[in-house]
Amino acid sequence: MKPTVRHLRLGEMPPTIGGYSIPPRFSGMRNTITGSNSVTAGNNSLRSNSRPIIVVHAGCGSPVKFSDGTREAARLALLALKKTKSPLKAAVRGVMSMEDDPRFNAGTGANLRIDGKTIEMDASVMDSAGNFGAVANIQLVKNPVLVAELVSHSPHLFICGQGAIEFARAHGIPYHDPTTPKAIKHFKDVQRKLLAKKVSTWADKWKNPKYFSMAQHKEATDTVGVIVSDGKGHFAAACSTGGISYMIKGRVGDTPIIGSGLWVGEKGAVVATGIGEEIMRRLLSRRVYDKICEGMTPQEACEWGTTLFKKQGNKTIDPRKRTPVGIIAATATDYGIVSTHQMATGVYHYKEMKIR
Repeated sequence: MKPTVRHLRLGEMPPTIGGYSIPPRFSGMRNTITGSNSVTAGNNSLRSNSRPIIVVHAGCGSPVKFSDGTREAARLALLALKKTKSPLKAAVRGVMSMEDDPRFNAGTGANLRIDGKTIEMDASVMDSAGNFGAVANIQLVKNPVLVAELVSHSPHLFICGQGAIEFARAHGIPYHDPTTPKAIKHFKDVQRKLLAKKVSTWADKWKNPKYFSMAQHKEATDTVGVIVSDGKGHFAAACSTGGISYMIKGRVGDTPIIGSGLWVGEKGAVVATGIGEEIMRRLLSRRVYDKICEGMTPQEACEWGTTLFKKQGNKTIDPRKRTPVGIIAATATDYGIVSTHQMATGVYHYKEMKIR
């Protein structure tokens, strides 16, 4: 006899652990969101004087059919904002839901490194109050973004490797192996492409025997990210990743790098996704934020950000070799979303009172 699954009503908070609501098992959920293109937030979801905006992405290149997961992340972020009144905790909650969904390349579902056995993850959080925390190359935890939030309350800003694992254990974060059958299959696909030297144009350097001989994953660039504006002038962002398809142990991408993977200030927030090395070269999130400060709308600023990938230095890049990039941004009244490839997203805007 199959167990009964009780489905949460909108506005109802799931059980909580450590201040964060834990949703039912994703695979058992009814279409609170997936049954249609949008979902009403409910009259009691937030106070009438609150004007929140929540923007979620599952990474440049993530299938649009996964938007049920990004809309679920937006819903949980909205509920967390109602409960905690904290944009940062809301952003973290949204990212945690995607880290727990093995379809996404973050937390459970993260990519294997090129050795075929190691998973090292990066995550970061930031808010307009000046808080920032990041972890890199962290292993054996379920929710790297939760560890990044803990770092934001510590004397440090950025902890990596074994130190990050020890920090997590000292704060009660239990052991968790995020390896999934999907990650193993992904690695085998990448290994075959490396050995055949059939890699994406952005990964041409991997054709060098020095690198592809290190392989002993279908390309994916699906970092996940959430932006929350509480409508009262406070902003936060959080992001998490299992890295790109081709990466050796120890590689760190843009996700935990302040100003590259994310930036939050008094005017809004920006989160980027794509090939981390190219995002870092351009300090992408900070530069897009600066354009918002100069008067661009979030959408205009995001679109401007993608133009930075047409050149490297003074050299124009062949359109066929341009790296994939996606950007989301939000201010107190508006938001923007741009991606050069398909990208699963979820949005809540106070004017519409629904998630789409």
